[in-house]
Amino acid sequence: MSDLTILHNPRCSTSRAGLEAAEASGLDLEVRYYLKEPLDEAEWLALIGILDADPTDLVRRDKKFAELGLSDDDVASPDQVARVLAETPALAQRPVLIRREGGRERAIIGRPKTAVAPFLA
Repeated sequence: MSDLTILHNPRCSTSRAGLEAAEASGLDLEVRYYLKEPLDEAEWLALIGILDADPTDLVRRDKKFAELGLSDDDVASPDQVARVLAETPALAQRPVLIRREGGRERAIIGRPKTAVAPFLA
């Protein structure tokens, strides 16, 4: 298992910046292209369990969110967030970085870009 995993979307400039920082960190890195290799509900729930943010922050409130008829009430609980992201991975914030260190796992949303460097240090 790698020291660091990044959930990456190469079409996103913030995700590309996160990947660049991750590559420069020297940590053993796994890149998961979550749109091609989506996480299932259990994986999202596990991620939520180690996330340094409110689970609902993982969900992008963009045009697609509105097109699907979703509201904040639909992503209020960890189970709802996991279900929505498993069904529609394009709604996931990006990048998400997962770090393993000393038998412990932590995860962050790499937004803003300045959040990534302290997490990797």
